[in-house]
Amino acid sequence: MLAVPLLGLINQYLGFLAMIAAIVLVWKDSPWQKGAKVAATIAAMALLGAVLPDPPEEGAAGVARKDRKAAAARTLTSPSPSAAQDDPSPTTEPRPEAADYRGMRLDEARDKAEAAGFGTSDHNASDDDKNIWMRSNWTVCFQKSSWTGSETKTIDFGAVQTGAPCPSTDGGAIPWPTMPELTWKTWKTARNEVVALGVVPTEHLRADTAYLNDTLPDEGKYDNWRVCATDPLEGADVTINTWVTLELTHPDNGCPDPSQSKEDRVDLPDRDDDGDPDYHDPFPGDRNRNSVFPNGLPDSSGNSSGGDGSDGDSWNCPRTRWC
Repeated sequence: MLAVPLLGLINQYLGFLAMIAAIVLVWKDSPWQKGAKVAATIAAMALLGAVLPDPPEEGAAGVARKDRKAAAARTLTSPSPSAAQDDPSPTTEPRPEAADYRGMRLDEARDKAEAAGFGTSDHNASDDDKNIWMRSNWTVCFQKSSWTGSETKTIDFGAVQTGAPCPSTDGGAIPWPTMPELTWKTWKTARNEVVALGVVPTEHLRADTAYLNDTLPDEGKYDNWRVCATDPLEGADVTINTWVTLELTHPDNGCPDPSQSKEDRVDLPDRDDDGDPDYHDPFPGDRNRNSVFPNGLPDSSGNSSGGDGSDGDSWNCPRTRWC
């Protein structure tokens, strides 16, 4: 019996086992009377109970139980990193990108975008506030695709008139080229430089004479004539609607005073006052003959006046060029 409380002090489970063994021995092998056996059993239980620690209070036990439940709940509701990696969140399907329609004619770009399922719109990409009327005459510079709230895909085109350069930003100013410096360059060289600007069609480029009484020879025969003035002036913007005029002079002549206005253009020297400047008049002292009418100028009646004062019938004198 004494072993029961001693083992109970060491470990409550050892004490409990010792108590069971002691009760079995008392009831099985002991010659004691029944009453003594009952008393011994009670005594063994009392001795073990005396040395066991007091049970925890209900409050502490409740708190402990609640803490254990909370930890378990956190464990159940907080997925582990590996679980999160194994169960990725659902992702949306990637939205298709629009093709690149920049540089394409506006009407063709709209047709292709609509065929691809896009709703289309367009606007003037420059700051000149012009409305787009004939889309076939406009070129796409910018495009912006988006999705509406009903998941409809749309694309908006920013365009400029065909032939115009694109602005650096949508809605910005068009970077028009400017008139180059062409003074004293040949017609052929100057013409090529204007065409190289990329906005002036050849039918918008013309040649004129720098002097009022001068005349251009046939096309192709003034390629080496020199530029005296330009319209527009050097440094001015050249747009797709600009007509360019280059005022030329024969290389044997200098240019008129640049300070004179176009309306005050001067004449080349013409001693016989026949309208044919001296530099190409084969008869600079005879107003009745010039480079156009070497056999005499026709009179008002349609005949010619001979250089020697004879009547018009002698204009085509036989065996001689002159009358």
